[in-house]
This record gives sequence, C-alpha cells and structure tokens, in this order.
Amino acid sequence: MSSSNSRSAHIVIAALFTLVFSLPAMADSHVRIVRLSYIEGGVQISHGAGGSYEKAIVNLPIVEGAKLKTSDGRAEVEFEDGSTLRIVPDSAVEFSQLSLRDSGAKVSALEVTSGTAYVNFAGTKDDEFSVAFGDEKIKLAHAAHLRIALGDKDSSVAVFKGLVQVDSPSGAIEVKKNQTVSFDLDSSQYKLAKNIHETPYDSWDDQQNEYHTRYAAKSYNSYSPYAYGTTDLAYYGNFFNAPGYGMMWQPYLAGVGWDPFMDGAWAFNQGFGFGWVSAYPWGWTPYHYGSWVFLPGYGWAWQPGGAWNNWYSQPRVLNAPKSFTLPHAPANGTRTVAVSRGTASTFAGSRLIVRNNSAGLGVPRGQFQNMAKLSQRAQERGIVSQRVPMQSVAMPSSGGRAGNSSRISQPMPHMSGVSAPSSHASSSGGSPHK
Repeated sequence: MSSSNSRSAHIVIAALFTLVFSLPAMADSHVRIVRLSYIEGGVQISHGAGGSYEKAIVNLPIVEGAKLKTSDGRAEVEFEDGSTLRIVPDSAVEFSQLSLRDSGAKVSALEVTSGTAYVNFAGTKDDEFSVAFGDEKIKLAHAAHLRIALGDKDSSVAVFKGLVQVDSPSGAIEVKKNQTVSFDLDSSQYKLAKNIHETPYDSWDDQQNEYHTRYAAKSYNSYSPYAYGTTDLAYYGNFFNAPGYGMMWQPYLAGVGWDPFMDGAWAFNQGFGFGWVSAYPWGWTPYHYGSWVFLPGYGWAWQPGGAWNNWYSQPRVLNAPKSFTLPHAPANGTRTVAVSRGTASTFAGSRLIVRNNSAGLGVPRGQFQNMAKLSQRAQERGIVSQRVPMQSVAMPSSGGRAGNSSRISQPMPHMSGVSAPSSHASSSGGSPHK
C-alpha cells in the first residue's frame, strides 16, 4: 500500500473512531414531556424560543424550551419520577433542557427568572436535575426540598430537606437542612443563615407535598411506567377487577352518560401537531397510556397497558357504544380548541356543589377524606352540597403569613380563554416544612 493510501486509511479510521464515540452525545433526544399538573388563577405558557404567551391549561405537556409564568396565580409541574416544581404569583420559570440520555438518564435543567419557586426533587438515581437563578446554579444529586426566591436586588435558597450545593461566582456553597443562603445581586457577597424565614406560600407548598405523599402510598403502583399523575388517580378514582378485562380504573362521580372526552382541549405543539389534553384533574396518565374501554353495567373505565405516548394525536377507545363518536383533532390551524360538553362541580360560597356526572371536574384535590363515600352520596341524590375547608379556596395576602388569607375566585373548570369547539373537536353522546 502506498504512503498516500495509508494516510487516507488512517484518516478514515480516525473519523470513524470519532463518530462512534460521539454517538451517545449525538443520540441524546429531546422527546421528554413533563406535566403541568395544577393551575390556579392566572398562569401563562410560551412553547418555545420567541413564542408568545397564551393561557395555560391543566395537564398540558411541557417540552424543552417552554416558559411558564404567573400573574395572580400559581402552578405545579410534575416530572416523571414524581419530582415537582411549584411557582407562586408573579413568578416565571424556563425549562431550558428536558432530554433523555442514551443511558436512560433524564436531564432536567430549569431557570427561575423571577419570583419564587419550590422544588421537591425525588432523587432518582442517575437523573440530572439543575436549577439556575441569577448568577447561581444548583445541581441536585440526592433527594431535596428547597425554596428559591429571586428578587430585583437579591436572591435566596432555603433548604427544607436534604443537602444542597449552590455554585456561585464566590464558589461552591453548601447549604444544609434548615439553612438559608442569601445573595446580593449587585456583588459577589452572600450570607449563610442557620434558620429559615417562613414566607406566605410555604404552607401551600406543604399541603401539596402532603397530598402527593398520602395518595402515592395508596396508588396501585404497577399500572404505569411513570410516577407522575398517579396520586391524582388514587384520589379521584379507584381500581377494580372487571371480569374478562382485569384491573381497570374509573373516576368517582362518573354518572350515566359520562365519557372520558366530555371536557378537554385540542392543543397544538409545533413538534407534534394537535394532541388531546384532558380538563379533568386526574387526566394525565389515562390519556398517555392504555385504553379507554366501555364496560356494559360499569360505564367507561381505563385499562392500563401498551406503550407510553408523549403526545396523543388520537385517543384510544375500545368497545364504544354505538351512540359514541370518537373526537377528532382539528384538520388545520394551531389555535387551542376547547371541548366542554360535561358539567362541573362548582362553588357556592364556601360550599362545593358536587355533581354526580362531573367525574371530579371542579373538585379541589385532597380536600375530602373519603371520595368514594362522596361519590356514592352523589349517585343517590344526583347533587351533593359539601363544605370545603377555607384554605382550599383562599390565597395568602401579600403581606401576611399563610394563615392570614383573603378569598379569591376559583379557577374555571372549563377551558376558558380558548376557541369554541369546532365540528372536528366536539363529539356526542399551614404547618412548617419538614
């Protein structure tokens, strides 16, 4: 072989070597979605770089590059392992990276750009979870619960659980449980305090954590490949063994004539097109996994199984009655299209008017100790009036503790702020942190 051919061969081999060892980095995908699991008040979302903000809707899949902001509202985002991010009024966060490595590790990089955010990281092995704010950044490797506050002149991190390392221009700072580190945005100075100053929304964050902890323990945890959405299934419905079908799930308050697509929206994503987004507070897992089955004598029920779908373009149903028409996505356009055919439970003062065919729509999560009993009463009477604890219909005042609250109007259970159904879219038929 000539020297020139030998050199060419070495170049080719070197190029192939470089290509092979760069494949894992090149193959990292960006197909992950996380769940917008809770909305109250004014919450808006932007789906990507340069995109305008629009009204956010519950159960909307959030993809890499999305931005979430609140005015007078608050919101929760759930990750696959059950980790959560919560933001309070006048806050904004950007999902800089939501990707999946070849190894299966999930990479989540967030940036708090204003306001206050609570992070409860589950500590799943090998997953990468980081939060940036101002000039600082936190990389979480183990389970941790913390509060990040970013103001005009300063910022702070309070650690309620775990051990956190904050990377700052001054170097790495270790913040332990029940400690707070504060930063001056005009300098590189920081202060480490061995206590946590309670803020108005700490108790709200605690309530949400307690809800997830309580109902995650009661969930039938072998029916889904992911943890997010499972606590809501445990609270808003129950599993039962249907002869010939096996283990099925059905929401409470699902009266005669109810079907799983009575309330929701067709939402558009540039990378996926239109996908169905359920308006029901439990409406995540059953619309990304498994099938909806109509069982004579039982009504509609969800059957786990199959492959997880990031963005449903067409809901799956089995054994539908002849009167049922499967909903279809809009043929064109990008505007969110609402479908509101069902009824919702609504507030009358401090009482909730619970309707049997609401399937949980309008029912605040975690407020009733026995949803099965409430559902049975509603089946017998059609409508039940139930008093709701004050904290579930109140927001903290701007200057006081969480207990000193002022009432606000509840979020509308139907999809307000989006276009009316088209022919394509409609179908018939305060404790301290621990």
